[in-house]
Amino acid sequence: MDFLWVDMMGKPVWMWLFFIAVVLFLLVLDLGVLHKKSKEIGMAESFAFSAFYIALGVLFGGWIWWQSGQQAGIEYLTGFVIEKSLAMDNIFVIAMIFSYFAIPRAYQHRVLLYGILGVIVLRGIMIAAGAAIVESYHWVLYFFAAFLVFTGVKMLLTADKEYDVASNPVLNFVRRHLPVTEKLEGDHFVVRKADEKTGKMKTYITPLLLALIMVEFVDLVFAVDSIPAIFAITTDPYIVYTSNIFAILGLRALYFALSALIHRFAYLKYALSVVLIFIGSKIFIADMLGIAKIPPMISLTITLGILAAGIFGSLWATRGSKQKAEAE
Repeated sequence: MDFLWVDMMGKPVWMWLFFIAVVLFLLVLDLGVLHKKSKEIGMAESFAFSAFYIALGVLFGGWIWWQSGQQAGIEYLTGFVIEKSLAMDNIFVIAMIFSYFAIPRAYQHRVLLYGILGVIVLRGIMIAAGAAIVESYHWVLYFFAAFLVFTGVKMLLTADKEYDVASNPVLNFVRRHLPVTEKLEGDHFVVRKADEKTGKMKTYITPLLLALIMVEFVDLVFAVDSIPAIFAITTDPYIVYTSNIFAILGLRALYFALSALIHRFAYLKYALSVVLIFIGSKIFIADMLGIAKIPPMISLTITLGILAAGIFGSLWATRGSKQKAEAE
């Protein structure tokens, strides 16, 4: 059993196995017990599962704090908060994708579930590659930081613009090169049916698979922002990956809880923009102050303050919006 204490990317193997076991348990619980069939998830159930996943993510952060010390625990919680917040922005885009393809709520869970499985693998690859690059070329952190500042400024300037699904190059490429059914075929991603011209059986992809491809592509785009953001906080691959995955595991529940309330978060994108600018600028501010890094507790406090201002400011500004819409 000595291999359990062998170092693997800065942490003993048993810590990685413990994390993988927790994630597998949650996936089996979700796939095999709670959501075996496609069904519409209600608001109350969504909020309950969102609270469960958030509590579980925070508890895991507490375990890291106990196992690896205060700094590691705070770094994890900061990464978790940032990733969870960026996931809310991701929800806005996912809602537009489902609306564009007219995906019923009963099938949306299936798309998001397979999307999460893809994210777990994809982000693992990206984080492992990022950790290897940072370890060999420390200056890459400055590139990540500058990229975050640039992304934050860009997001700030385009916060009021909606995502254009129809013009996405990946979607257009798939439609040009693969046969697609005109309408949904239940909850199937791929179907076999007769070709209208030849009468021969042919394999078609459905709009449900197109929606899944778009969700995966959008997450890839968001990962380009979120992963450098956490590397700007810590270069520990274990903290980067676990905070990412625990934040994403609750994305499905968070989507169903917030998709109907998207209009209430009018200023959230502006807050996220400021957070990215702050996280990206920390490394330059620390250099100017002649210190190794901004203390993790200060980073976490400022991040929470910016996000709280954006969320509560949005809720205050849009109070009574439902009544106003109904009156009009």
